[in-house]
Amino acid sequence: MISGRQGRVLVTGGAGYIGAHCCKALSEAGYEPICYDNLSTGHAEFVRWGPLVIGDVQDATKLANTFETHHGIIAVVHFAALSSVAESVRDPHEYYRNNLAGTIAVLHAMRSAGCLNLVFSSTGAVYGSADSKPIPESFSCSPINPYGSSKWMVERLLSDYRAAYGLSSFCLRYFNASGADPSGLIGERRDRETHLIPRALMTIQGQLPDLEIYGDDYDTPDGTAIRDYIHVVDLAAAHVLALEKLLAGHPGGCLNLGTGIGFSVKQVVAALEKTTGKPVPHTIRQRRPGDPAVLVADPSLARAVLNFGPKHSEIETIASTAWAWQQKVYPA
Repeated sequence: MISGRQGRVLVTGGAGYIGAHCCKALSEAGYEPICYDNLSTGHAEFVRWGPLVIGDVQDATKLANTFETHHGIIAVVHFAALSSVAESVRDPHEYYRNNLAGTIAVLHAMRSAGCLNLVFSSTGAVYGSADSKPIPESFSCSPINPYGSSKWMVERLLSDYRAAYGLSSFCLRYFNASGADPSGLIGERRDRETHLIPRALMTIQGQLPDLEIYGDDYDTPDGTAIRDYIHVVDLAAAHVLALEKLLAGHPGGCLNLGTGIGFSVKQVVAALEKTTGKPVPHTIRQRRPGDPAVLVADPSLARAVLNFGPKHSEIETIASTAWAWQQKVYPA
C-alpha cells in the first residue's frame, strides 16, 4: 500500500455503498483514503484502497486517535449516517443521535487536529415535499421526515462552523444513488435492503417473493413516485471534485447532485425488466409516511461550481451495472 501522493483523506462510512465507491475514486485521483467505519452496515471486504479503522463516529477518543495515528489528514469526506426514511419515522432518536451528534463529534476531532475541509453527504430529502420541479438549491428546505431533518440540521451546523471557525465544507445533496462499479468489485449490498433497484432485482432472482410498490395514487403520470437516479460512480467523482475545490480555497456551500431527469417506480421496473429479460412480480401497497411524490434535482449549480456532469447515469447503464453486481452477489 503506497501513501497517496495528494494526501490522506478520512472517509467516515467508507465501507458502505457510496463510501466505498468514493474511496476508489479518491485512490484513483492520487489520495490515500483512510476508511473509518463501525461496519454496522458497511463491509470490510469493500475496503480495498486504504487502511480500515473500525470505529463509531460518536467515539471521540477513537476519532482523535485516528487523526493522530494517520497524521497529515487534509480533509474528511463524511458519509457515516443512518439513511432509511421509514426507519427514521419509527425511531427518530437513533437518527438524531447518529447523524447529528455523530457529526458534531467528527467536527470536534477535525478542529482539534487542525483539519478544516469537509465534504458532507447530504440528501435531496432536505427539500421535503417540494413543489418545484426540478428543485434548485435556493428552494426552501422543509424536510418531512427525521432523516431529512437530521441532514438539514447538519447543514445548518456546517454553515455556523464555516462562519465561526473557518471550516470549509460542501454539502452534497444527492438524490437516488444507484448502480454499481463496472469493475464488479463493489456495489449495493445491505443486510436489510430497502432500495428499489436492488429489491426489484432480488425479486427477479427469487430472493424476495415480490416487489412492494408503495403507492400508485400519487399525482404523477402513472401514479407512482418519481425520483432522480444518479449512478454511484458519478456521485463518487463529484465528491473528489468537491474535495479538490475546497483544497484550492473554495469556502464550500450546498450543491445538488442529480441528473435533472425523473423516473417513476414503474418506469424503473420497466427498465430492469428490459435489461434482465425477466418480469418483476410486484404488489401495490399504501404510501409510506414521509415519502414525497416527486424529487428531481436541478443540477446546474454543481455543473457551474464543480464542472460536474454525470457520465454514467442513463437508466440503462444504472440497470445493467446493478444487474451485473446483483448476479455476482446472488449467483444463480
